[in-house]
Amino acid sequence: MSLLAKSELLTGVENREEITRIIDKAEQAIKTWEVLCTDFFSPLVLAEAETVFGRLTEIETVAWGGYPQAERKRIGLSRPDIPLDKSQIELAALDIAGNFLFDPATHRDFLGAILGTGIVREKVGDIIVLGERGAQAIVVPEMVEFLTTSLTQVRSVSVKTQQIEFSELKILPPKKKEMTTVEASMRLDAIASAGFGMSRSKMAEAISSKDVRVNWKEITQASYNLKSGDLISVRGKGRLEIGEVSLTKKQRYRIDLVRYR
Repeated sequence: MSLLAKSELLTGVENREEITRIIDKAEQAIKTWEVLCTDFFSPLVLAEAETVFGRLTEIETVAWGGYPQAERKRIGLSRPDIPLDKSQIELAALDIAGNFLFDPATHRDFLGAILGTGIVREKVGDIIVLGERGAQAIVVPEMVEFLTTSLTQVRSVSVKTQQIEFSELKILPPKKKEMTTVEASMRLDAIASAGFGMSRSKMAEAISSKDVRVNWKEITQASYNLKSGDLISVRGKGRLEIGEVSLTKKQRYRIDLVRYR
């Protein structure tokens, strides 16, 4: 018998398979009185899980990916009367070192090499590309021993993979630019074009081409209405956060924006 109303929780859910797995893990945590962790999930799934589990009093959740700006995170789950914090989410950091000066590798190359060893995507968190000297990756701890022996090449470059401390992660703070725009409406195409410095027609093309997400969800309507707190991401352009919104005397919207590159 289900401890949580699964069918009700899944109503309107976009990522049903992933959310179902999280619900199953939550039920297990309730039954066993343990703190349990999921695999890594994308920001889109994490946002949906936060909405679904935010309505429940039977379970507590915390998400952590190894550092504050991490995109992919594991979710810790426990009964509300059991202490839960990010330190209980087990993670491991790997250094993937090689000389990439003459054969530069991208995020996709490093991810492809990791998955090429036979590991599934859900066991891998963020990958931090370090340019000519390789990359660092966050993984579930049980994959460390396997990857240190199996991940020996990325593209044509030989690499040495070894576990490192999280203090050794080379995290660069995101570059950000604050700005203000005044618009006639809160339409996605208007605000995003101002924030990303693109023409409105080019932004409309990006939206219709499925290159734009709001709060990690794909949005294909240029007329989509935004609100304070929304996060817009455009493929290849970075992210834009909607800050404070106020009305001018002429009843136009003054919108504070922060662009992250």
